[in-house]
Amino acid sequence: MKMTGAQIVIQTLLDLGVDTMFGYPGGTVLYIYDELYKNKHKIHHYLTRHEQGALHAADGYARVTGKVGVAIVTSGPGATNAVTGLATAHMDSIPILCISGQVPVALIGNDAFQEADTVGITRSCTKHNYLVRDVNDLARVLREAYYIAHSGRPGPVLVDIPKDVTVAEAEYVHTTTEPKIRSYKPTLTGHIGQIRRGARMFQQAKKPVLYVGGGAVTANAHRELFRMADALGFPVTNTLMGLGSFPASDPRFIGMLGMHGTYEANMAVSHCDLLIAVGARFDDRVTGKLSAFAPHATIMHIDVDPTSISKNVKVDLPIVGDVRHVLAQFNEQVLTPEFASGKQDLTPWWEEINSWRQRDCLRYAQSSDRIEPQYVIQCLHAVTKGEAIIATDVGQHQMWAAQFYGFDTPRRWLTSGGLGTMGYGLPAAMGAQVAKPDAQVVVITGEGSIQMNIQEFATCLQYRLPVKVVIMNNGYLGMVRQWQEFFYQRRYAESNMEVTPDFVKLAEAYGALGLRCERVADVTATLEKGLAHPGTVIMDFIVNREANVYPMVPAGAGLNEMILI
Repeated sequence: MKMTGAQIVIQTLLDLGVDTMFGYPGGTVLYIYDELYKNKHKIHHYLTRHEQGALHAADGYARVTGKVGVAIVTSGPGATNAVTGLATAHMDSIPILCISGQVPVALIGNDAFQEADTVGITRSCTKHNYLVRDVNDLARVLREAYYIAHSGRPGPVLVDIPKDVTVAEAEYVHTTTEPKIRSYKPTLTGHIGQIRRGARMFQQAKKPVLYVGGGAVTANAHRELFRMADALGFPVTNTLMGLGSFPASDPRFIGMLGMHGTYEANMAVSHCDLLIAVGARFDDRVTGKLSAFAPHATIMHIDVDPTSISKNVKVDLPIVGDVRHVLAQFNEQVLTPEFASGKQDLTPWWEEINSWRQRDCLRYAQSSDRIEPQYVIQCLHAVTKGEAIIATDVGQHQMWAAQFYGFDTPRRWLTSGGLGTMGYGLPAAMGAQVAKPDAQVVVITGEGSIQMNIQEFATCLQYRLPVKVVIMNNGYLGMVRQWQEFFYQRRYAESNMEVTPDFVKLAEAYGALGLRCERVADVTATLEKGLAHPGTVIMDFIVNREANVYPMVPAGAGLNEMILI
């Protein structure tokens, strides 16, 4: 069947099962948009107000569904505006297919109108990228890109398509067969010898810790993880990206570790004799000072990406494989009477951990006259029964959300962990709401972050997306101010937000509901009213201006050198 390149793009996406995309049109992608218009009953397109918003929306869609999020942008500034979204997804291993337009092949390199070297620009912030110069390669490339995005360690893949390629014709063959790429074959199952060796290490450990990252969420490994933790009786700590992979309400959960992790989690890692890293990458915000990280531990690392193993921290037992498959292999070893009979008694270890828990490192004082941001999040958890999908921006509010909104299930926590992208929360929440129209989706943000992509309120209203936005309004760039307080003698250089909009009036200008809360007694009622409203809502909470996130590990310090309240 002969098709134009634009028709091939749409038909390939349909063959791949794509029914949702986010984007912003422009000259080089108009033929694709014309075909999209003809197929609008099959693929639902959401027009964002900025290309960065489109990529973040595709990212949020991917995080809550586990599917590949799809975005389309035009050439030049359209592609460069998408870079932050690509980099955000790349750092957090989120599967995205980004289609970008490009000037005609004959004009590439001539500084044509809205030309940019998109492949060169995005090479370092994508898992892979392509420039399609021949329409005959288009279908194959799109299928490969989609496969690469979701397989192995997921990530964003960009396909750059010159405008003349979307007009040219080629034969198209329908197929649902997964492509075979000779140089790309991710390992799924772990080496059985390493699995058996690891099981013996489980038996011998007296002070073990399971350190679980976002790879467990990505691999949908939460059930296998719970079964293994249940059989072993080991304490479990999560990274920021791993929250939800193990129930926060489970007594074996010792909280998040790292720079703003719990005292008990950081102390457990600092004193353990066996550290089992599951789908984690030993990020600097987790490890702190490398020489002081888990200094007494034998370290096991399970990851689908072999390049992540021993990259930052040298490990003793590497196991390459998909986390879900590897944990299932471990469960075959540990869920036996023979294994249980050879295990160490972990009672002394749990007594030590519980003594650290007694420090109550997350305590804060809520007075009657000033709203503490932690209190707002605890009230939000109570009102939503812990069942909302939570998206955040970056800063203090992000850490408070991680600490105080306990996640018992995966894929309900959307945050920019690796890149730390302000402006991520609102468009990511839009993508999540598109994917889960009946879910309660809440953005926790600050008055600084929300203004980074505030234009996406128009997208919410256009498509009737009932996203709820909770602003922790302290009049500062909060995390910047906190560092300036601790390490720069309170010299608040350019962190004071002297002018911010009236968010209630702003909400009304977009056609949303706006609420402001300034009294402690009104926090729960404001949340209940806002969450009950059927449309988009902005809730502006005026909180303690100089509230700080505790615990805190200063940069360059070890995990056991925490600043406590």
